[in-house]
Formats: sequence, structure tokens, C-alpha cells
Amino acid sequence: MASADLRQELDCSVCLNIYTDPVTLKCGHSFCRVCIDRVLDTQEGSGAYTCPDCRSKYKKRPGLQRNITLCNIVRSFLSTQPDQEETGIFCTYCVDSHVPAAKSCLHCEASLCDNHLRAHKNSPEHILSDPSTSLGNRKCSVHKELFKYFCSEDAACICVSCCLIGEHRGHQMGSLDEASKKKKEKLRNVLQKLTTKREETEKRVQRLQERRREDQEKAAGVAETVTALFRDIRRQLEDLEKRVLSEISRQEESVSLSVSDLIQQLEIKKDELSRKMRHIEELCNMSDPVTFLQEPDTGDLCDTEDRERHDDQVHDVGDLYVGLISGKLHTLSDIITGINTGIYVQEATDILLDVNTAGNDIHISGDRKTASVSDIYQNHPETPERFQYYQVISTRRFSSGRHYWELDVSKSVSWRVGMCYPSIDRRGRQSLIGDNNKSWCLDRINNQYTVIHDSDVIQLPDNLTSDRVRIYLDYEAGQMSFYSLSDPIRHLHTVTATFTEPLHAALCVYDGCIKISGRLGRKDKSAQNRVTSQRGRSDWLGLASRLKQ
Repeated sequence: MASADLRQELDCSVCLNIYTDPVTLKCGHSFCRVCIDRVLDTQEGSGAYTCPDCRSKYKKRPGLQRNITLCNIVRSFLSTQPDQEETGIFCTYCVDSHVPAAKSCLHCEASLCDNHLRAHKNSPEHILSDPSTSLGNRKCSVHKELFKYFCSEDAACICVSCCLIGEHRGHQMGSLDEASKKKKEKLRNVLQKLTTKREETEKRVQRLQERRREDQEKAAGVAETVTALFRDIRRQLEDLEKRVLSEISRQEESVSLSVSDLIQQLEIKKDELSRKMRHIEELCNMSDPVTFLQEPDTGDLCDTEDRERHDDQVHDVGDLYVGLISGKLHTLSDIITGINTGIYVQEATDILLDVNTAGNDIHISGDRKTASVSDIYQNHPETPERFQYYQVISTRRFSSGRHYWELDVSKSVSWRVGMCYPSIDRRGRQSLIGDNNKSWCLDRINNQYTVIHDSDVIQLPDNLTSDRVRIYLDYEAGQMSFYSLSDPIRHLHTVTATFTEPLHAALCVYDGCIKISGRLGRKDKSAQNRVTSQRGRSDWLGLASRLKQ
């Protein structure tokens, strides 16, 4: 009885069999690892996990702790009862205790231990098999005979009588082993297909998980960009507010000083008029005509011209110059333009430089991403597509859509970057991007930044410093914008035009090198002072000076 009681304590409450690899939840209840995993899988997505025994709830999927002590007890118990370890079936006739069955008798539909098995071994009508709990399922319910065949038409196990005289007579049938083999083969094929589908599903899950990670990283990048953009907008608005309020204060102070001076003058004039009024009143009160007439002439006591002059001074004081204040507020339009173009975030467009267009004074790297001034004349063949000066354009052209590309300019001090039509001249002064009506560029030379189109120059603020530059194109909107990829990203200028041809990315390298980059992070700004070719810089400055003459 003690053995039976212990056996009951070793049953998993889920599968009702002896524990296999028992694990324990935080509530203290133990289960087979496979059983509790299946239970928790079914609870996935329900919002909570519960223990099958005590219904303790867990917000997150509970961790499973291997119950080493229970493992050892199960192993020790099974080692003393190996038959039970294999079958878990007990003798039908041992009613006082749970004795493991050694065999099952198909004729008697009973399981027997070694002791009760002796009587069956000498009886030929008894058919013995391995211990089983489904003995009744092995006999025909009509003829009470053991199944011998399998009817393929009805997909049923049948006995000999069913085959000869029963309803299955004349049907196609075969042995149980053959039918079992065919069914297993069919199931193996199904298993193979299911395995393939599961592998494909796992790959899809992995791809989706990777996509989710990429989306999360992209969302984080967009959030960082938007945060930097709004930080820059707040800074620009604060600066604009300070400038406008400063202008209002300056004008108010100027007007106030003028008014105060005029008030002081008029106060003095008022005192003078009061004195004259009192004198006239005294004259008017004289009773002696002789004395009155001998007083000096009082015609100058009221000076009309002087009154008019002071009236003019009142009008000359002026008012606040609202026009100047409104002009400063127009800076808001530039900020809004920066929002409209800066908020559009996508992957940087892949740009490759066209070696066939590169001037012989610049070298194009093997990956066609970097253009650098070369001390060695490249000696490229002279073709109609090749530029005369330090210039190159991209192989790709843009005739629709929104795109942007970025440049690492940290190793060059003087350069031009922008976009141009393919019909741009390739030789002479007019071939430089910005110096014709077929190109637009951001120019840096002598630490001065300008935007140039058709030789018209727009001067940008002097306090610009950037190791990276972004060029943004909205072809349909006819907008090309330049950004400094500093911290925060700064909108420099947006040009508006009606584009009549496809556009190529274009750059001029006056010294050092410029590299086309993707969406890169921050970099030390001191890198922009590094120059790899002083000869190229001096040559360009001389060339630029001659061309501007």
C-alpha cells in the first residue's frame, strides 16, 4: 500500500502519468516539463498565465525550475519497478495493490502480473500481448473475434468473419501490418510536408522579427531626427523672438527719448507763455492810460511761427517701424520650409560617381563613392562627357520622386555640391555647377557658404560649420534643399524651380576629398580642418580667381 500511495504522489496532474523531467512553478506545484509547456502555450495571448492546480495567476510567462529532488525520487521509484516504467499498466486481478502488469490477454481482455500470467501460458485460446489499456478495441464488436485484416474501402479493422460472411465481404482488404505500413508511410509524407511548412513558417517568423527590429531601429532614428528638428525649431524661434523683442525695445527707446526731449522743450515753452500771460493780464488791469501806453509793444508775445515749428516737431518724433519688425518675422517662412523638407525621412539614395565625366585633376575611388584632388594627372580620354575642371556627376539621374543624398566633407575645405541637368556644358567657366542656369549648388570657399544658381549668389550666415551635408530633392514640387548635418540638423536654404530635365548629383572638389555617404552618425568637427592636398587647394584658388576676373 505504501508503494501505491507513493505511486499516486508521482503522477502529473496534467497527463496523469508518472512525472517526466518534473519542473516546479512559483506556487510550488510540479508538472512534467512538456505538459506545463503545452498548458502555458495554450494560455499565450490570454493576458495571464495560471497554474493548472491552484489557479495562481502570473502576468508574465512563469519560469520553470527543475525539481531535482522529485526527479531523483521518480528515478529511484522506477528503478525498483521497471515494468511500470515501460507501461504504467497494473494487474487486473491484484485488487489489494497496484502490481505492474507483465502481459495483457486479448481473449480475457485483462492485464496480468507474473503470478496470474502462469495460468494463461498453458491455454492456447488465450492470446497474450504487451500490456495495453485498449483491449476491447482489438476485437470485432459483432463477432467478438480479434481483428486480423484491414478493409481499405471502409478504412476499418475487421475480423475473419467480417471478411467471409460480414458486410465487408468482397471488399479490398489486406493484413493489419501492411495497412499499418502504408498508413505510416502516408503519415511520414504528411510529416515531411508539415516539417517543410513549419520550417518555412519559422523563416517567415524570423524575417518578420528582423523586420520588426528594423522598424524599431528606423522608428528610433526618425524619433531622434524629429526631436533634433523640433529642438532646432525651438532654438530658431527663441532666437527670432529675442531679435524681434530687441528691435521693438530699441525702437521704443528711441521714440521715448525723442518724445522726452520734446516734452522738456514744451514744458519750458509753457512756463514762458504763462509768464507772458501774467504780464499781459497786469497791463490790462492798469487804469492810467498814459502809463499803459508807455509800456513796450506786446505784439511779439504770441509767436505763431514758433508754435507751428513745435507742432512740426511733434510729428517728426515718428512711430515704431512696424515694417522692420515684420521683416524680421519673415524668418518664420524659412523655419517652416525647413520643417516641410526636413521632416521627410527615408533611406539615403544610393549614388555612384560617373568616372567618364570626372575631370583629369580628380581621382574617383574604386567604389565610386569618393572624389579627391589628385597630384597625378589622370590622363582620361577627352570625351564630350568629361568636365574640364575638378568636377564629376552621378551615374544616376532623377526625373521624379523625393530623394536625398549625403556627403562627408570633413576632409575638404573648399568645394561645391549640388545637382545639374545632363545638358550642362563640360568645358569653360560656364561648366562649373552654379555658374549656369542648368545647375544649383552649395558652395564653400574661404569658410564662406553660399548658394549659387546661374551665377546669382545667396550669402549664408558666417557661423556655419559642418562635416556633413545633405541635399534633398522633391522633383515634382520643384524644391532642392541643403542641410548641415550638425547637432541639431540645420536647414540652410531651399531653392524653388520648375525642373525641365532629369537631374544628376554633382560635386566640385577644390582640395582634399569628398565622400558620398549613407545615413551616418555624428563625427568630430575638427576633422574638417584636415586637408589631404594643399597643392589642389592653391591651384583651385588661382583658377577660381582667374575665372571670376
